[in-house]
Amino acid sequence: MPTPQEKLAESLHSLHELQSKGVVAIRSNNLSRTDRERLVESGWLLEVMKGWYVSSKPNEARGDSTAWYASFWDFCAAYLADRFGKEWCLSPELSLMLLGGNRTVPPQLLVRTPKGGNKPTPLPHGTSLFDVRNALPKKSEIVERDGLRLFSIPAALVAVSEDFFRRHPTDARAAMATVKDASDVLALLLEGGHSVVAGRLAGAFRNAGQNRIADETLRTMQAAGYSVRETDPFESKPQSLLPLRQESPYVNRIRLMWDAMRQPVVDAFPKPPGIPRDTEQYLKAVEEVYVTDAYHSLSIEGYRVSPALIERVRSGTWNPDGNTEDRDQRDALAARGYHDAFVAVKESVGKVLRGANPGAIAHDDHSEWYRRLFGPSVTSGIISAADLAGYRTGPVYIRRSMHVPPPREAVRDCMPALFDLLKGESEPAVRVVLGHFVFVYVHPYMDGNGRIGRFLMNVMLATGGYPWTVIPVYRRNDYMRALESASVKQDIKPFTEFVAGFVQDRLDGKPVPEVPATRSS
Repeated sequence: MPTPQEKLAESLHSLHELQSKGVVAIRSNNLSRTDRERLVESGWLLEVMKGWYVSSKPNEARGDSTAWYASFWDFCAAYLADRFGKEWCLSPELSLMLLGGNRTVPPQLLVRTPKGGNKPTPLPHGTSLFDVRNALPKKSEIVERDGLRLFSIPAALVAVSEDFFRRHPTDARAAMATVKDASDVLALLLEGGHSVVAGRLAGAFRNAGQNRIADETLRTMQAAGYSVRETDPFESKPQSLLPLRQESPYVNRIRLMWDAMRQPVVDAFPKPPGIPRDTEQYLKAVEEVYVTDAYHSLSIEGYRVSPALIERVRSGTWNPDGNTEDRDQRDALAARGYHDAFVAVKESVGKVLRGANPGAIAHDDHSEWYRRLFGPSVTSGIISAADLAGYRTGPVYIRRSMHVPPPREAVRDCMPALFDLLKGESEPAVRVVLGHFVFVYVHPYMDGNGRIGRFLMNVMLATGGYPWTVIPVYRRNDYMRALESASVKQDIKPFTEFVAGFVQDRLDGKPVPEVPATRSS
């Protein structure tokens, strides 16, 4: 008779077969009742609504939102297709946000469909779906992305209200930047006689520096007999304009966020003390904070390390075969990798202090930080050598976050854009805060993003002569909330103030956060 473990293995095999076919939204009839109940009870399956499930992980705490946020877009695409066939599309507002590179999970997904019931469908963790009974745009005005049926960008720009441009300026500008010619929107404006909308879009394009499209829109509408008054729907103008012919909406979005966020960072951050004359003394101070930095940075990521283990790693006496405390391979290898990466990062700090461009150094050296961070795990066989090849090759999700990082194919565009921004940035504080934020926003690696993001932050701190700064594990929740606010709400102030507080403490001569003498269980 099969054991409970063997029965669970059989059910997991059934689930794996569905996953290998790309099934994310799992219907009751996709699995037998026995398999379904067994997988739900063991934590491998999460019920979204009656008759619908998504995969989860048994090590997630009850009520954890990670599995749901990770599955949200794929689940909604499959659920809506099953319910409405092709007779649906997302609202023009959500369409612009998604096509502009914003994959944040919304509190409510607004769906247009002639079959709509004008009522909400509750979903996990405070999210919902609302199907509005409304006519669809023409087939030529609908595009499909990852199974989601969306208004095309021109159709959405014509359909959204003026308020959208004020409430979501980054989303609007990122989407508008993909419009290459006025003809993309003119056919819709002329066909519908949208003279007021034409004036609004002309003003919006001019605000974004797309003057040719603005002028052509006005001239063509006026030639067709319409009286058009140009109005700017945005509340502010960008400090810098997006480069022409930028194809990636994700890169557009990063540049726009940087432009919008840099002044709030400058306003809230301590003034830079300036590059120190004594480079060696600065690097000595960096080395002295290593144990504290390693303890807190690794603990933030969930590793259980002790100061004693960190010291043994640094001294070279770490012995996973002999010392009982070193036998927990996962934690010990993480400590070894952190030490090796710290050494490389300190070398990068030295280059910056000697006058090298910080963006260029980060561009050239960050891959080496990553390789050293995980090198010991490769050597031990815990992870594959192929994992050190470069940026991630699949999707990645941030635990409990509504922010969904850009898809893997966008990462290769986003990272050079980040380093270009760092190279051209004149304010050290902006390099510190936005360098860290944008790095973890993109999440270029499958693992290690938080640690490397904090390494990058400290390299950028050196560019202003700020001391190496430790983010303590006991403030982890505040740290994550501040990053979430920047990623989801586009509000960089909480994260700026969070980092600035610890930097000011270091400038005031306060000691780095304490490390307990022993690690409690």
